[in-house]
Amino acid sequence: MGKLYPLLMKPLFDPRPWGRLDLSPIYPRKFDEKIGESWLTGDNCIVQNGPLAGKSLAELSTQYKRELVGEAPRDDNRFPLLMKFLFPQEKLSVQVHPDDAAAQEVGEPCGKTECWYVADAEPGAEIGLGLKPAVTRSDFERSIHENRAEELLNWIKVSAGDMIFVAGGTVHTLGPGSIIVETQQQSDTTYRLYDYGRPRELHLEHGLRVIKENARSGKVKPQPPQNLNGSGSRQQQLVASPYFAVEKYELKSPHQFDAGGGKSSAQILVATEGAGTLSATGHDAVRFAKGDAVVIPANITQFDLQPEPNVQFIRSFVPGTSVDEPETSIE
Repeated sequence: MGKLYPLLMKPLFDPRPWGRLDLSPIYPRKFDEKIGESWLTGDNCIVQNGPLAGKSLAELSTQYKRELVGEAPRDDNRFPLLMKFLFPQEKLSVQVHPDDAAAQEVGEPCGKTECWYVADAEPGAEIGLGLKPAVTRSDFERSIHENRAEELLNWIKVSAGDMIFVAGGTVHTLGPGSIIVETQQQSDTTYRLYDYGRPRELHLEHGLRVIKENARSGKVKPQPPQNLNGSGSRQQQLVASPYFAVEKYELKSPHQFDAGGGKSSAQILVATEGAGTLSATGHDAVRFAKGDAVVIPANITQFDLQPEPNVQFIRSFVPGTSVDEPETSIE
């Protein structure tokens, strides 16, 4: 078993009926079928660089355990966070994911709380998030059978730079016109509740069971960016929760990163603009560019990043200390 190092992940493109043929500006290529998602750190995602190239993240998590995932995640043999880009060209189905308690009731290891960073948005882009005030689970079930479920959702306009927290149990959907960077618990448990008449299976029994009428979901209160070293570089906390912390960086000069306090965690960097080279002592440097993800194993506690000449990226990890759910609002 070789030594761990910063892992450049190969994007896994997932066809979806609501996706796009053209994934620009993130990926400068066109596809022959509609792509809805680009998975970056899923269990089946493959390493591109170094001696571990061709290994899946699931294999490496089983082999290296805490060396890779860190002490902060609950499970020692499963990579804790799934990150991906979403490219909706049509409305997604209205769906819900269970929280931890509801997932474990049916034998799943964890629920699926997630967050959406809006990397790009056309004017008028919207998301559906949660049930309108005073709407009950029974009201919503009736609306599904009456083919009008989307009328009972909170529809929120989104702009580039917004961060949305989607707690487990929240009824939700994405409308067209945005590109989303999603960070979530490593689960693909999705219950489809309503699909605008498309001929796809619904999961009403399980989905209605896990719906929360008043979930703590919404736009996260934005934090002001912080300047780094007086160089024009900036860092901004996007969201912190018990499941993940997500930060945004804009680098115009080299910067050194430390793992921070508390229990250790693997870190994930996802580039949304530009390119940069990541280096850690004793390991080969890794270049990554827009659309790429690099996983920094938990046992690497310090690394340097050189922008080329500028790079913007999202950094996600499992918090090493106790964190409450974020302050949100429905606008």
